[in-house]
Parts: sequence; C-alpha cells; structure tokens
Amino acid sequence: MFNLVMARLPELIIVIYALSILLYFIDFVDHNRKANVFAFRLLLIVWVFQTIFLFMYMLNTGRFPVLTLFEGLYFYTWVLITISLFIHHIFKVDFTVFFINLIGFCFMAIHAFAPIQRSFVTAEQLMSELLLIHITIAILSYGAFSASFVFSTLYLLQFKLLKEKKWKKKLWRLADLAKLEKASFVLNTIGFPMLLLSLILGLRWAVIKLPVFHWYDPKIIGSFFLLVIYGFLLYAFAKRVIFGRKLALWNAAAFLFVLINFFLISRISRFHFWFS
Repeated sequence: MFNLVMARLPELIIVIYALSILLYFIDFVDHNRKANVFAFRLLLIVWVFQTIFLFMYMLNTGRFPVLTLFEGLYFYTWVLITISLFIHHIFKVDFTVFFINLIGFCFMAIHAFAPIQRSFVTAEQLMSELLLIHITIAILSYGAFSASFVFSTLYLLQFKLLKEKKWKKKLWRLADLAKLEKASFVLNTIGFPMLLLSLILGLRWAVIKLPVFHWYDPKIIGSFFLLVIYGFLLYAFAKRVIFGRKLALWNAAAFLFVLINFFLISRISRFHFWFS
C-alpha cells in the first residue's frame, strides 16, 4: 500500500499542478480572476500533497531527500512552490506565481518521468548532517535566484509594454518597474549569502570526508563563478553601476548559469559524483 501511494501520488500531483498552470495561463491571457482564484487553490493542494510525499519519502529512506538529482529536482520544485506562495502574500504582484510555477512544473515533469535514482550505497557512504545542510541550502538559494529571475522577466515585459505604449490590462496588473527591480534585488540578497554558506559547508565537508580533494573541480569553479556573478549584481544595484533593463538582462543571464551549474557541471564533476 505504501509503495502504491509513493508511486501514484507524484502522478496525481503533476495532474493537479498542470490544471493550476493552465488556469493561471487563462488568467494571464484573458484576465479571468475566477480562474486565478481556482488556480491558487489548486496550487495550495499541490503544495500540501508535495509536502506529504516529502515526509513519506523521508520516512521511507530515513534521511532528507536531496542526495541524488532525482531527489534534488523534487525538493527544488517544492521550494519554488513555497516561495511563490510566500511572494503572493508579500509582494502582491500578479503573474509572479504563474511564471515561478511554470519553471517549477517543468522540473516537476522532469522528476516525474525520470528514472528513480536510489543510490543506496552511495547515499549511505556520503551521509552526514554537514552534507545534507550544504545541499539543502544550495537548493534554497537556487529557489531564491529562480524567483528573482521571474521578477526580472516581468520587469522586461513591463518595460517593453511601456516603451511601445501598449496600454493593455496586463500593464496595470504588473507592478511598477521600481518595485519589480527591488523585489529581484531582495531575492538575490537572500540567495547570495545562502549560496556562500552552502559553499563554505560543502568545502568543509569535502576536506574532512574525501580522500582526494581537487580545488580545480568544475563544480567548485562553477559555483564560485556563480557567487561572483550574483555578488556583482548586488554591488551593481546598490551602487547603481548597472540598473534598469540592463540589470534585468544580466540577472536573467545569471539564472541561465544557475541551470548550467545545476545540471551540466554537476554531471562532469568528480566532487559531486553522487548528484548525477
């Protein structure tokens, strides 16, 4: 019975998630507030079911599920939904929930149809609280950067509508440019120290646990490069070195490197050989 629930619950989640995204899309195209409300309620159901599955998976494996790419994708989508629900109540900016969960649904679909990666031996060998904290904080920082990317995307959309003087309903439902830029900055401010802390903990764990540790590993280089990029973006915003549309474009490009670092570089890394 337990195995049946573990197998079917993700399928149910992705169906409800798809319906929620569809209703958000209807609202985006046709300004349908009823669709928006119903979509939000479905998203809450998805979050509840995802949380239940997360705890059931933890009970089944006896650990926090972030040690494989299969597990990491699921936790990442849970983080995105949680962030989108939080942002919905804090920033009150239309379309943020839709775009954040559009990203989340893509990764949930990858997770749902990917072969399950158990890696019992590897996970047992590498198990430690330090490693779990390192990976968890890294994924949380990626969630913050993902939400920041969405705000930058909305900034670019709003900028385009204003420049072309297209006074559509969408224009009025988006926040002003300053608010969108500020929200993106706040999320990067949250994500940056979390990524830094994750790198410090990860390096500390590697020095202690790994018999051979290479500082020039692609994953280490990529992660520190990512830290430099977001550090520069924070500095550029604070000092107004780069601002407006150019800053939004830079932030969007930075998120693309987040995806590259998460998927591609992790697979060619000797340092993260379990997370592939």
